[in-house]
Amino acid sequence: MNTKRMGKQTVKLQNPPVIAAFASAGGKMEGEGPLKASFDYLSEDSYFGAQSWESAESAMLKKCFDICIGKSGISADALDYIFTGDLLNQCVGSAFAVKDSNAPLFGLFGACSTMAEALSLAAMVIDGGFAENVCAMTSSHFCSAERQFRQPLSYGGQRTPTAQWTATAAGVLILKSAGTGPFVTHVTTGKIVDCGISDAANMGSAMAPAALETIMTHLADTGRKPDYYDMIVTGDLGVIGHEILLELAQKAGADISKVSADCGMLLYDLKKQDVHAGGSGCGCSASVLAGSLLPKLKSGEIKKLLFAATGALMSPTTSLQGESILGICHAVSIEADKPV
Repeated sequence: MNTKRMGKQTVKLQNPPVIAAFASAGGKMEGEGPLKASFDYLSEDSYFGAQSWESAESAMLKKCFDICIGKSGISADALDYIFTGDLLNQCVGSAFAVKDSNAPLFGLFGACSTMAEALSLAAMVIDGGFAENVCAMTSSHFCSAERQFRQPLSYGGQRTPTAQWTATAAGVLILKSAGTGPFVTHVTTGKIVDCGISDAANMGSAMAPAALETIMTHLADTGRKPDYYDMIVTGDLGVIGHEILLELAQKAGADISKVSADCGMLLYDLKKQDVHAGGSGCGCSASVLAGSLLPKLKSGEIKKLLFAATGALMSPTTSLQGESILGICHAVSIEADKPV
């Protein structure tokens, strides 16, 4: 019998991998937010020295990757696998960022849940004995996302109050089979939840039920209560989606309000920065995890974290055709100390 399975969607890692190194990068807007000091690299130039928004995203992610590799003490070609993806068509932002790494690559698409998806797969590959050094990474760029999903920036279209600001940010993690922690202990893989919401400017509402489904499943599969964790962090529901999640959780019999936070609300100053309902994009939760949350686990400020990144699985094509936004959430349990 496979003893790693816990319920339908959760696995308990028998040999918990170590998050050995982590790095975050961001742009001007992120450098004006409350987490400014947590970034390894910030650029005032939204082009990051490149010639297009899409190339800028690749340049930012490559910079973040190089920093993380430097911290890890290994070379890029020592990586057994890279798991990465982004919001651009065919995930070209990630592909061009690591094209010279000489490491085997798995390209992923989980929208804003991509970091949790990449981290889940990286951890399971190591726990399964298939690798020793694995990279999980992702990015997003405000301008490249706006060009692909909405309208030309020069159009100056008015954004609704429910809209979120796509982060110009990246996060990179290096996982190893041994070390001193933090440790990835459990992975809960999400299922698609379709609430029938088709408003692309209201992604928080579309993703909140998916976050609830995965968090509740994780708690049920593991037998844990919400207060087992110091923090249950979603990303990126924003203000509206986070409020919906708390209300839905309360109705489901789980009060997560005391430990709940959202990366889309942490990355920016919602009173001083014009980001409407908060941040979004693959790089939002990735940079908050790598820049702010993992250092707190490393220092012992927090001991147990449930990182539950959410994604709106849509494309410009499905939005134009009036299809609903499919929500998904993947959750990863990360602990400062290795479980006994």
